[in-house]
Order: sequence, then structure tokens, then C-alpha cells
Amino acid sequence: MVRMTGGPVTVRIRVAPAGLLLVAAAAAWVWMVTRWGSMQAMPGTMGLGLAAFLAVWTLMMTAMMLPATAPVAALYARTITVHRASRMVVFTVSYLLVWAAAGLPAYALAVGLGRAARLPPVAGTAVAAAVFAVSGVYQLTPLKDRCLARCRSPIGLMLRYASYPATSRDLRAGAHHGAFCLGCCWSLMVLLAAFGVMNLWAMVVLAAVITAEKLAPVGRLVARAVGIASIVLAVAVFWVPALAPGLTGGGMAGM
Repeated sequence: MVRMTGGPVTVRIRVAPAGLLLVAAAAAWVWMVTRWGSMQAMPGTMGLGLAAFLAVWTLMMTAMMLPATAPVAALYARTITVHRASRMVVFTVSYLLVWAAAGLPAYALAVGLGRAARLPPVAGTAVAAAVFAVSGVYQLTPLKDRCLARCRSPIGLMLRYASYPATSRDLRAGAHHGAFCLGCCWSLMVLLAAFGVMNLWAMVVLAAVITAEKLAPVGRLVARAVGIASIVLAVAVFWVPALAPGLTGGGMAGM
């Protein structure tokens, strides 16, 4: 914003909250590509301990989830009149903490699936089919629809957040929205176990799917199409094990 006065011209630059989230997501993507972009697809936890896995997982969620969350953050920021920047930091950190906590069951799942990948190929293929099937079926459930509807139409959430006590509003609002996003998108994150947790191409495609589900006019159709495609993959993986390199060892080429 440019303010004209009798003295020197004063220029104020305001960066929208949505822009800040996109910058954070871009930084996370840059880190992922430069740090992990040349590694091969590996099953399980990629040899990482719990703390390191949670750190990488949180960066992955920052890269994949913040772009689709930016419009909701911008809407929430419009309800804030003072200390907007610091309060939006609290909102965003609280949102990401939900996904960081989801890294605990993700780590346990990765450990179990990493062991499954060392079983005979037929067993690994069967586990991959189960992963695809679970993800696909959930995409078609009413719970998925409910969580997606809240993410797509957050006006009602804004009214709910306005009723929270001022001292904890940003923390609770970020966590509440994060919980709905987790309910909406966990089934897509499970697919990373089949494709390889650090498969950057899979991350890019899934991030695009998440953004389309939440922001595109045909988002609900996208969710259902992905569910049907996952169920098809659950069958096709028996004929083409390379569809699930994170569990069957197929397609272990560098990314």
C-alpha cells in the first residue's frame, strides 16, 4: 500500500497470510528436492529413527498441505484485527502439529510395512493391494465427504472459531482445522507407503490431488475418482507389482 503525504512517500508492503503459507510450502519443497531428490525409493522408514522420521514427515506435510490450506488461512486472517502476523503463526504451527502427531502412527505403519517388504514378493504384493484398497474405500465413505465438505466450505468453521476464548482461539482453530484435514487426507497419505515414503513424484501428484479436492469446483468428483482408481490399483498390482515400489521393490530407480 502506498500512502501519499505532504512529506516523503511512504511505502508499506503487506504480505497476505496465504502468501506466507505458500512461501513456507515452497521452502519445504526446495528442501525436500535438494536433500532427498536423488535418493532411491526405499520401503519403510528409510532407515530413519523416530525423531528424524517425524522431522521429515512434518516437512513433507508442510510442503503438501499448506498450499491447499492457504485459502482457509486467508479467511481466518480476515477475522483478526490486531497482531495478525503472530497470531497466524500460532494458527499455522498448531495446524502442522496435528500432522506432526499423525507422524507417530505413520512411523509405526512404515515400520510394519518395511518388514512386509522383506517378505516374499507375493506377500508384499498382497500388502500393497490392501493399502490401495483401504485408501480407495475410505475415499468413497460419508466420513470422507463430511471432512472434505468442511475443508471446501469453511464459513461455518469461522463462526465456530469466533466462539473460542481469545487466549486460545488461534491454537484451537489451527488444531481443529488440522483435524478435519487429517480426516480428509489420511487415506491419500497412506498411499505413500505403497509408492515409497520419499517418492517425490508421488508426493507431487498427491499434493495436486489434495489441492484439487479442496479447491476445484469438481473436488468431490476428484475424491471419488481417486478412490475408484485406488481400488483398481489394488487389483492391478497383482499383475504389475511395480505399481507399489515401496512394498514390492519394483521401480527402485532413482527419482
